[in-house]
Amino acid sequence: MKVAERVKKASQLKDWVAERVFRLGGEGAFEVLAQAQKLEKKGREIIHLEIGEPDFDTPINVREKAIQAIRDGYTHYVPSAGIDELREAVCIYLRKSRGIEVFPEEVVITPGAKPVIFLSFLLLLEEGDEVIYPDPGFPAYRSIIEFTGAKAVPLRLREENEFRVDIDELRSLITSKTKMIVINSPHNPTGSVLNEEDIKAIARLAREEDLLVFTDEVYSEIIYDQKHVSILQFPGMKERTVMLDAFSKSFAMTGWRLGYAVLPEEWARLLSLLVTNSNSCTCTFTQIAGVEALLNGEESVQVMAQEFRQRRDFMEKRIAQIEGIKIIKPQGAFYFFPNITYFGLSSKELADYLLEESGVAVLPGTAFGGYGEGYLRISFANSLGNLARAMDKMEEALNKLTRKGGKKR
Repeated sequence: MKVAERVKKASQLKDWVAERVFRLGGEGAFEVLAQAQKLEKKGREIIHLEIGEPDFDTPINVREKAIQAIRDGYTHYVPSAGIDELREAVCIYLRKSRGIEVFPEEVVITPGAKPVIFLSFLLLLEEGDEVIYPDPGFPAYRSIIEFTGAKAVPLRLREENEFRVDIDELRSLITSKTKMIVINSPHNPTGSVLNEEDIKAIARLAREEDLLVFTDEVYSEIIYDQKHVSILQFPGMKERTVMLDAFSKSFAMTGWRLGYAVLPEEWARLLSLLVTNSNSCTCTFTQIAGVEALLNGEESVQVMAQEFRQRRDFMEKRIAQIEGIKIIKPQGAFYFFPNITYFGLSSKELADYLLEESGVAVLPGTAFGGYGEGYLRISFANSLGNLARAMDKMEEALNKLTRKGGKKR
């Protein structure tokens, strides 16, 4: 087929694609990973600080439980909402870890966290609705909001407020069309954590304005200097909230694809119907492993969280030694979100420069929204040795940029 014919064919194929598909956005982490892997194929050594994935193996007891489940024949279809054992384990876990009274009928198991976002937004949002979401923030929020036909309204998380929600600014964004507020604590990409007063104020506002809340709590176990607070702990919130949690971050189970939603029983029934029509169900032996993680994984979680704390403390001191970078100490998750405006380059330009010049892969803040400009996301989900080498390489590369005005020498 000639080039002109291929171009014409491709154009025709695109014309047949539903318009809503073009509202979807990608994810910067995977784009940078692809760039880094190209360099690795050329023989370059790359230190990966771009991917938000724990560098620990899944706890051995969880792996063994899955292997045994396969041997025992747990390889068949199960109910779309999830197996009873896991839904009950979620209830026990949330009662113990967050003081939340949840019933199995209010839990839906999914293959990872993103299906909860995707299917919950499909369930609750319609064209013309407005949804307030954090920016910078996890890119799937905006992408899926817009896919549904709703309007994504960014709430700027400001460095001067430690990247926490400013309740007055949130209130100012509410209109007659606002239907939902999205919150994420501990927060990706900034590492901020909403304290009890923050959450209480958001809950009060949601009740006053009769708004739904989507709360993403996937980093709830990776928190350092305070206790995790869920909006479900406050009166009047259970009936208007969808809570997302997953096993990827807390139990180092990214590849297992296992998450869950907690939501009102009637919504849970309808969300299960969406699961039936999309995924059928979540992998059975993976769910058996999830039961083991929730009921017998506390020690492994604590060990991992302590290791992340040590890395955070090391990185805080080391980054502070690099001229031109300003940081806010993260209170949760495993990311720093440093201000890099000193260098006079865009976030994308500086991330690309660091990858090429130093062999360190980081993400531009704009991978998380327009208000991420002027920042980088640096993951410390890597060994202390690799983190130390990465900081040395970054400092050497940045020294080439550090003259007054921040322009490249």
